Amino acid sequence: MNPRDFPFFIVDVFAENKYEGNQLAVFTESHHISSDEMAAIARETNFSETTFITRVDAPNSSADVRIFTPGGEIPFAGHPTLGTAYVVNKLFLGNTASRVVLNMKVGSIPMEIEDELLWMTQVQPEFGNEIDKEIIAEVLNISVLDILPNFPVLPVSTGLCFYIVPLANLDVLKSIRFNSHKAQALLSGKKTKEILVFTPEGYNNADDLACRVFVPTMGIPEDPATGSANGCLAAYLLKENFFNKNEIDIQVGQGYEINRPSRLYHKSLRDKGTYTIKVGGKVQDVARGYWD
Repeated sequence: MNPRDFPFFIVDVFAENKYEGNQLAVFTESHHISSDEMAAIARETNFSETTFITRVDAPNSSADVRIFTPGGEIPFAGHPTLGTAYVVNKLFLGNTASRVVLNMKVGSIPMEIEDELLWMTQVQPEFGNEIDKEIIAEVLNISVLDILPNFPVLPVSTGLCFYIVPLANLDVLKSIRFNSHKAQALLSGKKTKEILVFTPEGYNNADDLACRVFVPTMGIPEDPATGSANGCLAAYLLKENFFNKNEIDIQVGQGYEINRPSRLYHKSLRDKGTYTIKVGGKVQDVARGYWD
């Protein structure tokens, strides 16, 4: 191996099977890779995200990690957290850990490993002010009447901020044609530009909800599986009492419109204004190699 070769894994995250879910490249010895080269590698892989492990503390089952999209570095994202924890456990901990902590720019993210499922506990959510549904409808190329009338469109953050948009049915969700030019124009004065839409119907009998996620400002027109956005969704469902209870245990489908079917598991609760947001999923091995 050339001293400059960088070992990496490719995994599919939130994937029930190989070649589903959200692709992730994980570079496992990245302490000597510059920030500029990390950004260039992320553009070259052109996955939603690429992660770089810069330090591993095996006795404490933890690792320092940086995340890059094709558009640059971000403080947190869901599927990179799951996928990187999977690789840390497999490569550095001998597949023996029940808990892995990833130290990211957003803070320390604890991961629990239960058989095939990896669970991520997200930070406390922050809720913004309701946005005009007409603006969101225009961006999504749908009618205002296609948005559920009794629930707001809210910006929610558990590390990354997303507008959460409740839709009337699955047909509306499938019909969306995201207009990035209108999004840039109509949301230009707003801090949040990323959008998660969901509907209380699943793509199949196994899922309770279906969602789609659009993150054009990060160079990702549509994301196949988004753990961070699903954490925001979980917080929204609890805050708005969507299921008329303070605890949810559901499965959410995503990625079907772009031929990357994904499943995200939710186990979250609200107790007197304090939220426990847990999003989980399965990870599948795809490839490993060395970057020249």
